[in-house]
Amino acid sequence: MRRKKEVQQGTLALMVLKTLAVLGPQHGYGLAKRIEQISEDALSVNQGTLYPLLLRLENEGAIASDWGPSANNRRARFYRLTAAGRRQLQAETRSWQETTALIARFFDMTAEDSL
Repeated sequence: MRRKKEVQQGTLALMVLKTLAVLGPQHGYGLAKRIEQISEDALSVNQGTLYPLLLRLENEGAIASDWGPSANNRRARFYRLTAAGRRQLQAETRSWQETTALIARFFDMTAEDSL
């Protein structure tokens, strides 16, 4: 059995925003499970990291929340993306694409490139 990796700092917010954009409102536990599912269980989402992040994103206006019943009829806080959150998701996505393209240049580098 392979060991799950912790989500790297700075990436969880992007994953949360994208998950909410695609799947719509989710409660915290559902978000964690969806992120783990999408990663094919390669990632582990720490609840102690997720909930402070959700609070921060809500305070920044990127997400909003409402109370409602979960699938097992328990009271849960459901988070949804706001217009500001959609803009933040676009900006962070662009930034990650630029960063990964930059890092890819280093992986593709050969000795001949330095001549």
